Amino acid sequence: MTFLKITGLRKRFGALEILKGIDLELEKGGFLVLVGPSGCGKSTLLNTIAGLETITEGDIRVEERSIADLHPSKRDIAMVFQSYALYPNMTVAGNIAFGMEMRGVPAAERKQAIDKVAKVLQIGHLLERKPSQLSGGQRQRVAMGRALVRDPKLFLFDEPLSNLDAKLRVDMRTEIKRLHQTTGKTIVYVTHDQIEAMTLATKIAVMRDGEVQQFGTPAEIYNNPANLFVADFMGSPAMNLLAGTIVNEQNGLAVSLQRPGGEAMKLPVSPAMMSLTTYANRNVIFGIRPEALTDPEGADRNAQSVSENDCLIDVVEPAGSDTFAVTKLGGKEVVARLRADARIRAGETARLAFNLDKAVFFDPESQKRIA
Repeated sequence: MTFLKITGLRKRFGALEILKGIDLELEKGGFLVLVGPSGCGKSTLLNTIAGLETITEGDIRVEERSIADLHPSKRDIAMVFQSYALYPNMTVAGNIAFGMEMRGVPAAERKQAIDKVAKVLQIGHLLERKPSQLSGGQRQRVAMGRALVRDPKLFLFDEPLSNLDAKLRVDMRTEIKRLHQTTGKTIVYVTHDQIEAMTLATKIAVMRDGEVQQFGTPAEIYNNPANLFVADFMGSPAMNLLAGTIVNEQNGLAVSLQRPGGEAMKLPVSPAMMSLTTYANRNVIFGIRPEALTDPEGADRNAQSVSENDCLIDVVEPAGSDTFAVTKLGGKEVVARLRADARIRAGETARLAFNLDKAVFFDPESQKRIA
């Protein structure tokens, strides 16, 4: 059942159009992540849902009821800000209870609500401390507690982890995921970090220049990117995107990729991609993720189409659980993700396995996916 529905949403500041016709739907209990580079309009979109920004055109509905013209206080929405926005002179308990106190909730009910939220967020031992005595992660938990205690219909998070260090961000991601699983609340979350988007979301909207480039599950966004922007933006390391040409070979279609100082590498096209017949002898962009390009021993045994080729390795980057190797194809550097114990050295030729089941193709002019 659709819980949040955004239809034809536009936002202009004078002649400048920030949001250009946004259409999104989120089910009850879903976790929608708005992701994209700085300036793409994701925070503006979140602010229109919260009521902090008016909309120019379109509608926002929660449970079939339009909230587009409602005052923020009437929307039953709680927002967690990047800056935490805690009152420095109040204790943790005071910060969490402040909104309830302003609404005249009796003291006994406030205490019960504080204790319940503190247990969920594991901050019971912090209730008498002031914000200045807390770490960044603890402050973020308090900010979440202040929102959670209201028991709203919808939670909004505006880049809540961007002020935290790398390890704490990972820990807090887990906390937010746990919060969603335990409460079942509907959440809209803004981030520029695609790892956060992939790990937290049930649905992702990838935004660019005020438009949604693709909307779908994390698996759909990652495995079936709609265009070159989504393919390049989602994934760490990013997808390898190489200039190639579709050619006819004796056994069917292949993609031809230029190699430095040598003959072209020809990789067979999966039979499932026969739509590429119309691109025979035409240029395409060939996309393959680093994990689909590996040492032969680490290749997916269930793959239907794997092609092994010798590649000159330029750089080797050990990364603990993986080893990354850089080679050159199609005039660009290509990253392969190998097993940690793969025997590979910079400056030497190594055998690499291309899992072509995972390959994708884009039109270089329209930049849209074609197979």
